[in-house]
Amino acid sequence: MRWVFRLVGLVVVLVVLLVAAIFLVPAERIANLAAQQFEARTGRALTISGDVSPTLWPTIGARIESVTLANIEGSEAGPMLQAAAVDVGVDLSALIGGNVAIQRFEVQEPVIVLERFADGRANWVFEGLGGDAEPESAAGDSTGGAPQFTLDRALIAGASLRYIDHGAGSDLRVEGVGIELTMPDQSGPVDLSLTATRGGQEGRIQAQVGSLAGLMSGEVVAIAATLVAEGAEASFTGRAGLQPLAAEGRISLDAQRLAPALALAGVSGAEPLPEGARPLIMAGQITLAPAGSVHLREGVIGIGANSIRTALDVDMAGERPNITGEMAADALDLRPFTTGGEATESGGSGWPTTPIDASALALFDARIGLTLGPVQTGFANLDALRGALVVERSRAVIELAEVRAFDGALAGELVANNRSGLSVGGNLRLRDVQLLPLLQQVAGFERLAGTASLDLQFLGVGGSMDAIMRSLSGEGRLDFGAGEIIGFDLAGMLRNLDLSYVGEGNRTIFESLAGSYSIENGILTNDDLSLSANLVSVLGEGVVDLGAQVLEYRVTPEAIRDAETGAAFSVPLMITGPWSEPRFRLDLEGLAERRLAEERERLEAAARAEAERLQEEARARLEAEAEERLGITLEEGQSTEEALRQGAEDAVRSRLNRLLGGGTEAPVEGAAEGAAEGAAEGAAPASE
Repeated sequence: MRWVFRLVGLVVVLVVLLVAAIFLVPAERIANLAAQQFEARTGRALTISGDVSPTLWPTIGARIESVTLANIEGSEAGPMLQAAAVDVGVDLSALIGGNVAIQRFEVQEPVIVLERFADGRANWVFEGLGGDAEPESAAGDSTGGAPQFTLDRALIAGASLRYIDHGAGSDLRVEGVGIELTMPDQSGPVDLSLTATRGGQEGRIQAQVGSLAGLMSGEVVAIAATLVAEGAEASFTGRAGLQPLAAEGRISLDAQRLAPALALAGVSGAEPLPEGARPLIMAGQITLAPAGSVHLREGVIGIGANSIRTALDVDMAGERPNITGEMAADALDLRPFTTGGEATESGGSGWPTTPIDASALALFDARIGLTLGPVQTGFANLDALRGALVVERSRAVIELAEVRAFDGALAGELVANNRSGLSVGGNLRLRDVQLLPLLQQVAGFERLAGTASLDLQFLGVGGSMDAIMRSLSGEGRLDFGAGEIIGFDLAGMLRNLDLSYVGEGNRTIFESLAGSYSIENGILTNDDLSLSANLVSVLGEGVVDLGAQVLEYRVTPEAIRDAETGAAFSVPLMITGPWSEPRFRLDLEGLAERRLAEERERLEAAARAEAERLQEEARARLEAEAEERLGITLEEGQSTEEALRQGAEDAVRSRLNRLLGGGTEAPVEGAAEGAAEGAAEGAAPASE
């Protein structure tokens, strides 16, 4: 607010020149003299093109019409100040004593242009009235500084204010600006009230400054300020300085709405604060460093019913504020941000279609460490969480270093990306979690209990929970230890071919359950589910429509045995309908196909057995006939061909022995004898 005090300083110089001669010099000469002296003291041209009229009541002073104050050299934004009229009233006795006691200063509907250049120059710094680099004392000096003055009441009403910052490339316009300032003692406290209208919203600032003289000379002084906009109120109590701009003290914020305050700051759009996150409360010890960074310590942030302890640092130098630090909470409820303010209602009633407003992700970048107690996410309740929140250009990632939930452990990351429409995704690893509470909370499914390990990668796109679930894609694997399927007795159903084994009190107890799955367009597909139980071992395959919350699944027993007879049989079972109330039916078509396959296999086996029997009989007859005609005896395990070869070899050996050694052998009958004789005849020429 330096420009406000600078502007008052200008008026003081003007009053000194005008009032001193108001009864001695004609009005036209007064105006010319005032303008010349003002330009000599400030280096700025002051044009008074209207009348200068003395006023005697209620205070001695003057009314100056059509006043124009030139801008700094090099500006192209027009005059710094244009006013149709300025009314000034002073305390004559103080003026005679060499001081200026302004009792009334009023400016109606002025047009004010404040401008800061890239080189650091500002048009509210005047030569001879003190500058940012070399501030002068409030009392002035012999070189032309402003004299000692007090101000009972200064009023600027209906002003049009334009602020141009060439370094930042910003051009801010505010209409309906009203300023009221009182300063009974120049070295004492100052009360300031400022109102402004922008974007259809009105805001008000009330401030108390410990010492105007100290503030203008570069000292750090006590300041208490309150900013009020529709639905929000913020306050600061502490110390601040202008050269350089710095502050430290206690802040507080209580907001039911943020859109009006953002509209005053030039940010338009829908209300970013969800209904369930109201009120937004902040308190703590804050420091504004000369470099422009903000540091919060001993901070407490209230978001709806949540209370979060914080230690944060905010760097304002980038495109968006960049927040780093730590947050901790004994408990946290995120449902207002994830489900439109209501807990997830699934289990056959459909996913919530309430739009999810993720526009707050564009307001800042961040990397914040998290240490949280129980957390309600809207999808699942967590017992404790240690990780980090990372936000970058409308994309938020919750890094889960360690999460305790459902009596097990969870790690991985969850992502919400609102850069071009909302999408959510994750890569999660669950180990030894309890299935029943997990499925109850995540999907409203209450028919599976036990301990499980799960790997899941997923991605969904949409502006509501319903749209996200219908667009899901991903993959994963599950491995369950011993557990039970609640609500139906699969073994009894298949063993007795009776679908009445459904309802309260019926359970399927299993030793293990495992499988993998893929997800596309919200439909989960599985073809390798394997369940092992005491009386039944089954394979499963089918689809689960996650968006519509329905399933179509086929369970096929590998082997099921009657507990009394030990007989084994198999009947496929179809599970269809909404997952909250699934329907069961025997797969008769599948059963018929299976029976036909079994009968075909049985007939094929019988045909193979008969063929083998006939083949053995034919072989036996041939062997018997060979023994009878050829005079050989088949030994156990010996084939007919081997017996014939062995007989021929024995006959040849016998004849050779008679011819060469004179030994005698028993005569050989049949073919064996003929073979021996043929061999002997073939050897005779050789003996001759």
